[in-house]
Amino acid sequence: MIYVFKTTVDSKSKLESASKILHELLPDCQWNFDLEDCDNILRIESDIEISEIMLQNDIFNCIELE
Repeated sequence: MIYVFKTTVDSKSKLESASKILHELLPDCQWNFDLEDCDNILRIESDIEISEIMLQNDIFNCIELE
């Protein structure tokens, strides 16, 4: 399944920090950020269910898009 989130990751430093968190939280998932999009999109491809609550942390916030 593919999940799409609007995020607050809007800089290289936030991207590096968010990447570390995602590697720990989702080691078996494929994901990427699109910082050129106005919503700083995070796309996650996963066989497990992903929720925005699962991804909340001190580095970035996200909201799942329809």
